Amino acid sequence: MLKTGILNPALNSLLSRVRHTNTLVIADRGFPFWPMIETIDISLIDDIPCVLDVLLAIRPNFVIGRVFMAEEFLKNNTAEVQARFSQALDGIPIDYEPHVTFKNRVPHAIGLIRTGDTIQYANLILESA
Repeated sequence: MLKTGILNPALNSLLSRVRHTNTLVIADRGFPFWPMIETIDISLIDDIPCVLDVLLAIRPNFVIGRVFMAEEFLKNNTAEVQARFSQALDGIPIDYEPHVTFKNRVPHAIGLIRTGDTIQYANLILESA
């Protein structure tokens, strides 16, 4: 039995299949469903868990080379929200791109983790190093 770290077996399985340069999506509650990729829905209620909760939980054992985010995130969120994401992603290059371009990357991901996050455009595509 696991005592620490990620306890969700489906999430553990997904994370263990991500290899060098593969991508993993962590998405908010409103992100579209992509039938061609595995989706693990861990949403419970509004903002529980949120994207940053998932990121902070997986970061100790997941090597992230870079992150993709929608540039609309910067236009639609306060400096405080942006700072929280920046702090959680400290040391990792972030590529901001139009949301449409961002969504075009999604079908190539190993999987998608859906959260209950209500922050606009609070979606991340993590590229493993």
